[in-house]
Order: sequence, then C-alpha cells, then structure tokens
Amino acid sequence: MTAVMSNPSNQIGGDAKIFSWLWRGQTYPIAYETKGEGLPILLLPAFSTVSSRSEMRGLADHLFPNFKVVALDWLGFGESARPALDYQPTLYNQLLQDFVEDQFSKPVAVIAAGHSAGYVLGLQQRRSQTWSKIVLVAPTWKGPLRVMGVPDPVRDGVRELVRSPGVGQLLYALNTTPGFLKFMYQQHVYVDETHLTADFIDQKYKSTQQPDARYAPAAFVTGTLDPIKTRESFIEMGEAICVPVLVVIGEECPDKSKAEMEALAELSQIQSVHISGSLGLHEEYAREVAEVVLPFLDQT
Repeated sequence: MTAVMSNPSNQIGGDAKIFSWLWRGQTYPIAYETKGEGLPILLLPAFSTVSSRSEMRGLADHLFPNFKVVALDWLGFGESARPALDYQPTLYNQLLQDFVEDQFSKPVAVIAAGHSAGYVLGLQQRRSQTWSKIVLVAPTWKGPLRVMGVPDPVRDGVRELVRSPGVGQLLYALNTTPGFLKFMYQQHVYVDETHLTADFIDQKYKSTQQPDARYAPAAFVTGTLDPIKTRESFIEMGEAICVPVLVVIGEECPDKSKAEMEALAELSQIQSVHISGSLGLHEEYAREVAEVVLPFLDQT
C-alpha cells in the first residue's frame, strides 16, 4: 500500500492510501483512507452518481476519537479507478471481500450506507466471521429506475446507451449538470435545502467529471448493481445474520425505499432507530447518526 495525494473534496481528513486490487488479471487502484487509532471500523459510502468516501467525513469526525476509521471509494467512483468495465454485483462482492481480508485480521464493525448494505449482508452470508457489528444507514437494494418501475429491457437499453460513445457521453453530461444534481438532492437525498450550497454542489459536480466516469453510475442508476432482486432475498439476508445489527431509517426517505427499510427493521434480531433525514442522512445528519451509532458500537 502506498500513500497518495488526495483531493480535499474527496477525503475524510486522514491518510489517503491505495489498495491495489487484482480482478480478472488486471490490477485497479482502489482509494481508501484511514483516520484515528483504536479498534477499526469500516465506512462504506452509498452507491450513487456522486458516490465518494467524502460523504462519510462527518461520521468519521465523530467516530475517529474512539476508533480507527477506514473509508473506501468503490471502484468506478470517487478517487478509485474508473475503468470501462461491465459493472456487476459480482465485481463489488469480490472487491469488498478482498479489501476486508487485506485490511483486517479479525471481525470488524462496518457502517454501510444505501446500496452498500446489500453487499455487507451478502458478505456476512458467505463469510459469517467477517463483521463484528453491522450498521445499515438508509439501506436500499433497488436502483433508481427499478424503484420507478422501469421494465428490465428498458433499463438495460438505457445502460448500454449511456455506455456508448457520443450519445452516452451527452446523456451523462446532461444528467450531471450542477442544476440537475441539486434537483436530485432536493428530491430524495437531502431534507434541508440550505445545506445544498454552491460549493457543495460544485464538489459533487467535479466528482462526476473524471475520465470514464459514466460507466459505474450507469450501472447503478439502471439497477444493474442491485445486490439482490427481491424483498424476500433482502429479508432472508437479514434473518441469517448472527451478529448485532442496527438499521438507521430516515423519516423523510422516499416511501418506496422506506418500505424496504421498515421490512428489514421488523426482524426480531435487528435493532432499528428513526431519525430525521432522507437517503443521504449519513452525510447530511452525520452527528445525529453518530449519536445513535456510538452507543450501539459500545454494547457488549
């Protein structure tokens, strides 16, 4: 592992490093960052067009006095490599497994936002000794177009169109303008519009303008990165968990997404708490999330 220079908008204020990940004969640099000392805790940002470990900075600030915080940029997002791959759940399942095995010698606590939840639960199913405790913040498993009810063939067509040169680049550019990004945040990511400052939106916009940035977001938006396909599978994952789990649900989350979170939270072995916030509550209300997470992490 080697230290790397980091864009201030894409970091949590710690030591930026690179995990060299081997996938199907090719090595890809995966950006991650550590901050603090003590027991480690892994922070996984939500999948989105603007996914970056920077969205975990508020949580890291509240956790690092007690923990060694480790925050990851998923392949295709943030400061990690953005190759023109066929992004699928298999890729991220393996990346998460390999990263955890490389970084941690014993079970580790994890805080996963959004779609990261499904990958955390999947790894728990495959390797039950991976996690010591699991926190799922506004956990989701349906990509935006799947939530909207767009049929599979249409979603697949949109993904391939965005991946194509020319037209795909234009479509991606139209869907990542500062104005459009702010609109999306207002719709279902943030609650308080005053938090959507010009600087905030500009940082998010810059994160979308990297070479080959469109491939992974296109897979997420169209549901290609959905770690599971049915609510039943989501619930089965929850039922199989043998470590403490806390689900944090935002009161203002979109109704369809919130229904999936509530279904998971109803399981008897899962603790849950409701606080103000929407799909981006781990970033917008980091202090409030930390206030409910810290007592859970301290439980024996």
